[in-house]
Amino acid sequence: MNDNDLRWTIESRRQLLSTPIYDVIEQHETAACGMTGDYIAIDCRDWVMVIPEHEGRFLMVRQWRHSSEELTTEFPGGLVDRGENPADTAARELYEETGYRTGRLTHLGTLSPNPALFKNRFHVYLALDLVATGEQHLDDDELLAVQAVPIDEVLSSFGTGEYTHALTGTAIACYLRHRGRS
Repeated sequence: MNDNDLRWTIESRRQLLSTPIYDVIEQHETAACGMTGDYIAIDCRDWVMVIPEHEGRFLMVRQWRHSSEELTTEFPGGLVDRGENPADTAARELYEETGYRTGRLTHLGTLSPNPALFKNRFHVYLALDLVATGEQHLDDDELLAVQAVPIDEVLSSFGTGEYTHALTGTAIACYLRHRGRS
């Protein structure tokens, strides 16, 4: 089969649920061969994650994740505000969550976080030349602790213990490619 034989066309959409973070959509689709089906998609604003590298360490945030019911250690990140550039979101989230400003922000990649379910994109940035401001600006319902973790510890521990956030793993892969490491 060629790519055109694999494509589906969305014939209709119906919103099933709307929340402040995402909408759940049912899509009726038709394949090039005539097969039809109804599929669920989650329509969400784009996400960013920023890798703050400072003095041989990653600045990471430790926080409670309600769905998995566990503490995780991950890179700072969040939702892109409507009309906001993802790079601006990365710089903003870094400052809000860690209290650090970046002097240099590099885009490492844009990915689909889970293309089977989500319509949005996930943007990964590397933040260097960090300057501490000494203050965080957390959301009203946000509780997190900032940790400076040796880079090698994060790389060797990912997928175990508190390093289980899959998007952090994706960000690490982008970081390793950028640094020419495997």
